[in-house]
Amino acid sequence: MRDIKLLDCTLRDGGYVNDWEFGHENICSIFERLVDSGVDVIEVGFIDERRPFDINRSIFPDTESIQKIYGGIKKRPPMVVGMIDYGTCGIEHIQPCEESFIDGIRVIFKKHIMHEAMAFCAELKKLGYKVCSQLVSITSYNDEELMELIGLVNQVKPFAVGIVDTYGLLEPDTLIHYYELLDNHVDSEVRVGFHAHNNFQLAYANTRAFLERKTNRNVIVDGTLFGMGKSAGNAPDELVGLYLNRHFNKDYQINPMLEAIDESILDFYKKTPWGYKMYFYLSALNKVHPNYVRQMQDKTSLSISAINNLLGKIEPEDTKLLYDKAAGEDVYNHFAESCLNDSGAYELLEKELTGRNVLLIGPGKNIQLQSSNVEEYVSDKNPVIISINYIPGAFKCDYVFVTKSNRYKDMSDDLLEVKNRDTKIIGTSNVTARGEDFTYSFTREKLLEKNESIVDNSFLMLLKILSDCGIRNVACAGFDGYSDKEDNYFNPKMEYSFVKQEARHLNRHIREVINETYKDMNIDFITYSHYMDVEDSHDAAF
Repeated sequence: MRDIKLLDCTLRDGGYVNDWEFGHENICSIFERLVDSGVDVIEVGFIDERRPFDINRSIFPDTESIQKIYGGIKKRPPMVVGMIDYGTCGIEHIQPCEESFIDGIRVIFKKHIMHEAMAFCAELKKLGYKVCSQLVSITSYNDEELMELIGLVNQVKPFAVGIVDTYGLLEPDTLIHYYELLDNHVDSEVRVGFHAHNNFQLAYANTRAFLERKTNRNVIVDGTLFGMGKSAGNAPDELVGLYLNRHFNKDYQINPMLEAIDESILDFYKKTPWGYKMYFYLSALNKVHPNYVRQMQDKTSLSISAINNLLGKIEPEDTKLLYDKAAGEDVYNHFAESCLNDSGAYELLEKELTGRNVLLIGPGKNIQLQSSNVEEYVSDKNPVIISINYIPGAFKCDYVFVTKSNRYKDMSDDLLEVKNRDTKIIGTSNVTARGEDFTYSFTREKLLEKNESIVDNSFLMLLKILSDCGIRNVACAGFDGYSDKEDNYFNPKMEYSFVKQEARHLNRHIREVINETYKDMNIDFITYSHYMDVEDSHDAAF
């Protein structure tokens, strides 16, 4: 009958969440709770010569340091291991196993360094350690490459070889394909392990699929308390342990796991939550390194749909999971050249607005308190009306300028009303249209302020568009400016967080932009605004 071991790696993989700074009390408490739970293996942290010794962190410069942290703990599980990311710790920092607190070392490595890493595993084995060779990013291996790795494994004969779903890309059928190759060809004395990540919400499901395969192979499955871990997190100990109890006649104690979660892990979760997130979903969906997602999110002109589409264009295959900033830039630049060219939008909007009075309507309280001023202006001038990020109920707008997806969503019902059905939308490139395309779309990045607390002030963004279209006469209503003493919008739903102590600075900045950048435009405020006279504003913060 095969032997199944449950390995907990909270103190190692969980350290990505808090830079391994659990605090010595938490480290000892978590370790002791895991011992009480009956898990078979505890991974105590990374061995990394680049990091100085810190008794409060589960990352150590050498094996000798592990004793300093865990040496006072009396009770231990059947097996304790550390982990080395190959290349971050030389063999000179590793004691012989008989002198060390740990029984084994897991070595993670990517396929392009498999030969050097497996040679390092052989050196560790000579020192007496139970060595686990962990295949980072298993989905980057094709069958031929995996067979090459298996040949190395059979030469070294480590304690275990592990399938590592680094970016959470595996589905059960794909996992089983890799597992079968290993199970059918790896020496029978070598265990096969599985380490899951939760980008697709499949960490637990994949772990179950791994366990359910009919085989005589001895195996190791990884888990962490409450799924704490890198990226979207891991398969939770408390779920995997319960499943093993119910279906594989194990006797893991769940209560100590719950105690550890309650007294230690939840504090870290509250500070830095892990788990299923859009960020990690996009990475897994497109089978790319998460850094590509961050790279595209930093491009201020992209909507979430555009980010998703661009991630799918990153190539070649080997580049996807290794991360090459230049490859990401190439994809973005090609998109910018072909899809972010908005010169035609400027030309068309200029034709529609030239020779007309233009009235901009914002969501400040004075659009209601001084509505008579607005009504008089509309009656006298018959202007083209452009509202910003909302539809004013009292006035029929010709255009609405949309710069934020959540504001666009909030306007859904208003845009369906009969009087607004002909309203045209001027959007920025970070917002994706529903149904038909926006009438005009402008590249967001070119419209942003530089070095300001709020770089995407929608009022200034629209003024820049109008200026570039050659519009010289603009009236403004409902642009009250920023206040630290009252709501900034007539609709409380539109309030958002900013440092209210900066209200006066923001008001002054916008006034300076109007006076300096748009001095050739005649900008007339027909309702009161802090932008009109910042120094005399009693509501602005001092």
